[in-house]
Amino acid sequence: MSKTVFLVNPASNNGATGRRWPEIARRAATRGLEGDTLFSEGPGQLGALARDAALAGAKLLVVVGGDGSVNEVANGIHDVDDVEIAVIPRGTGWDFVRTYGIPHALDGAIDVALNGHARVIDLGRALYRAWDGSDGESYFANVASAGMSGAIAKRANETTKALGGKVSYLWATFAVFSRWQNSELRVSVDDEIRGGRMHDVVVANGRCFGGGMKICPDAEPDDGLFDVLTIGDLTKRDLLTTLPKTFWGKHLPHP
Repeated sequence: MSKTVFLVNPASNNGATGRRWPEIARRAATRGLEGDTLFSEGPGQLGALARDAALAGAKLLVVVGGDGSVNEVANGIHDVDDVEIAVIPRGTGWDFVRTYGIPHALDGAIDVALNGHARVIDLGRALYRAWDGSDGESYFANVASAGMSGAIAKRANETTKALGGKVSYLWATFAVFSRWQNSELRVSVDDEIRGGRMHDVVVANGRCFGGGMKICPDAEPDDGLFDVLTIGDLTKRDLLTTLPKTFWGKHLPHP
């Protein structure tokens, strides 16, 4: 196994990543980034491939895909030491890389993978009830949330993302929004308990989710802390006027 391994999700960006992979590999090699390549063949497989590669001696895992691909890899190697992740963002959701300033442009992302400074970041662990009723456990490097955002993510992932992550997420938001009813939630943070009807609870290690929303603009992924945002029992009108502000991180003054 090479010390550098590309972990490619060919289905990301509606299959464009797989179609463009030969060009991506060529441009990476031209700039000096070369290694073995592993392709996922279905949802969830990238994590297992990442783990196998790391345990076989890989030191740099280059994730070629979107936020879902990064999440799978983080889950695959959460307990493996001495391995680094680089990201060449090719999916529709690029929220993870926004926190770190990783360029969306291909050559820029390749240069960061080659010469960027490595950071040890925090990782969250979530226990949850899945949509099919089963209990689940997952780690997250970026954001975890409960409420309407979960239903939106499910809707967005089940539909085409040909128009890009932001448009796809906004479309899913309004599709779910029209029928959504806020729920009774109980949140405990640092011995403080907050309860009541809420729209969402966001636990953030990174700053962005939802295709560019700066949901927790002050979050630092390596400070040992999560930023927790509770979105209360907003009316639909209030949510509509507040939502655009999230893309600039200007929503926090809302009471």
